[in-house]
Amino acid sequence: MNPSVVEVPAPGGDAPHPAGGVRIVGSLSPSRAGDFMNCPLRYRFRVIDRLPEPPSSAAVRGTVVHTVLERLFDHPPPERTIALAEALVEPAWRDLLGREPELAQLFADDDERGAWLESARPLLAGYFSLEDPARLAPSARELYVEHVLASGVRLRGYIDRLDEASTDDGVALRVVDYKTGRAPGQAFEGSALFQMKFYAYLVWRIRGVVPRELRLYYLADRTWLRVVPDEADLRATERKIDALWSAISRARRTGDWRATPSRLCDWCDHKIRCPAFGGTPPPLPVTDGVDVAATDSVPAVCEAEG
Repeated sequence: MNPSVVEVPAPGGDAPHPAGGVRIVGSLSPSRAGDFMNCPLRYRFRVIDRLPEPPSSAAVRGTVVHTVLERLFDHPPPERTIALAEALVEPAWRDLLGREPELAQLFADDDERGAWLESARPLLAGYFSLEDPARLAPSARELYVEHVLASGVRLRGYIDRLDEASTDDGVALRVVDYKTGRAPGQAFEGSALFQMKFYAYLVWRIRGVVPRELRLYYLADRTWLRVVPDEADLRATERKIDALWSAISRARRTGDWRATPSRLCDWCDHKIRCPAFGGTPPPLPVTDGVDVAATDSVPAVCEAEG
């Protein structure tokens, strides 16, 4: 990894801290920004209430596949074959299980676990259909990045892969993100592209270089989205992030966390307590004056199925 990309080390806790003289008023990751844009109530359940979400086999498979694609580049280019990627699945699962032994409960028996591990193969095949890793030399993988806005909002997240090349025009950067789910419809494509521009904005502010290209790979569909951002795009992204944080802060002050029903509700762990489906949210936690919206935890390397 290239440590120069990281503005500050990943914090060990969630407490606000000063950065460059700016008081931290809150934290926001691309995933949580996407949550609020898609459904403010889901954001509340995850960030404000911190309600537990049981792991799903699809989400855990996404973590395993991300680990395989990270470790693939530890090997010399000629060895980066689909056979090697498939061989890395079992070790990646064992390592994850060692850290989170409760994941063993996802499967009733060895046959079910074996079928689940086998289901990673089509996703890896999907990756190899999109690019040849033997031709690549990433400068960083699973890279934590962080930047504090002048407003005090701390932006942070993990970039799946950062490619870097020297050209006649200077350094060229490419941000790559892997999704193990299927490509969203047009209604949700904008949210996915915003998350990619969120990462591009962080890289720009930290490195002073506008990424030449953003690539979002959907391994299940074997398709990808490509964006060529410019500085105007990233300044617009900054304005959108500011507006988004203002909306989050307003919801915190008023307690108005509205549900936004969509097809995503079928995969939401909190549907049972959602008013849109006859449920009742729990009382908002007492904050004693502390800005609970500032306690968005450090994002996981792989969140949800993506």
